[in-house]
Amino acid sequence: MHVHPYVITNANVKMPSLIYGTAWKKEHTADLVVQAVLSGFRGIDTACQPKHYEESLVGEAIGRLSNHGIMRDELFIQTKFTPLQGQDPQRIPYDPNAALDVQVAKSFEVSKQNLGTDYVDSLVLHSPLFPYANLLKVWKAMEAIYHSSGARQLGISNCYDLELLQRLYFDADVKPSVVQNRFYSESGYDIELRQWCDEQGIVYQSFWSLTANPHVLGGKSVVVLAQKYNKTPAQIVYRYLTQMGIVPLIGSTSQQHIKEDLEIFSFELTLDEMMGIQLV
Repeated sequence: MHVHPYVITNANVKMPSLIYGTAWKKEHTADLVVQAVLSGFRGIDTACQPKHYEESLVGEAIGRLSNHGIMRDELFIQTKFTPLQGQDPQRIPYDPNAALDVQVAKSFEVSKQNLGTDYVDSLVLHSPLFPYANLLKVWKAMEAIYHSSGARQLGISNCYDLELLQRLYFDADVKPSVVQNRFYSESGYDIELRQWCDEQGIVYQSFWSLTANPHVLGGKSVVVLAQKYNKTPAQIVYRYLTQMGIVPLIGSTSQQHIKEDLEIFSFELTLDEMMGIQLV
C-alpha cells in the first residue's frame, strides 16, 4: 500500500496531498471511502449538506476502518458548513430561521454526530455569504469552533474573488488555511488568487480538476508525457497539480483509478515539462 505525501498548512496542520471527495456518492459513500482509505488515501472531504453528501455514511466508513486498524487520528477529515442557499429546502440540517451563528454551531454538532468524532481537521465554509457582514458572522462562528478545539483549521470554498478573500483574511482572527475551488478555465484557473494564497501559506484545493479540463487531458504535451512516463493523462495532470502545491480532490469510484491516483508520486515532472502544460 502506498501512502501519499503531505503538505503543511499555515495552521501547522498536516494535510494529505490528495483528498478523497465524497460528493454525489449517495448510498455507496461508506463502501467507497473504505475502498479509498484501504488503498492508501488518508484525506476525506465531506459536508453537512444532505443535498449532495451522505455525511453519516462517511462516519460509518470511519468506524469500519478502525476494524482494519486505521484509527481516527490517522485520517484528515474535512467537512463544511453549507449556507442556506446551498441546501435542499426539504433537508436542511439546522433551523433556517435561527441566527447565522446558531446555524453554524448546529451544523457542526450534526457533523460531529454524523462522523462519530469530536473534532475535524478542517472546517470549510462552503460558499461566501452576502452581504459581507453575514460572511463575517459565519466566519466568527467558525472561529468559535476552532477556539474550542472542534476544528484544527478553517477554510472557504467557491471563493473566486481575490479581493473578497483578502478582506476576509485581514478581518479574520483565525486566518483561512484552505481555499477549495473548481479548477477551470472560466475562473482563469485562479492564477492570481493561487499566487496570493501561496504567499500566505493557504493551501489551494482543486475540484473538477479532470472533468472541467478535457482539453488539457487530451493536449499534446500531456499525451506525450503520459507515453514518456508510462502513465495515464489523468496521472500526469494530477502530478502537475501536486507539484504546483495544489491539493486535488479526487472522486474516483473505480478501484483501478484510485490505485493509479495514488501512484502519481512515483515520478516527478521536470520544470520544462511543467512549463509545457498550458492551461488555457
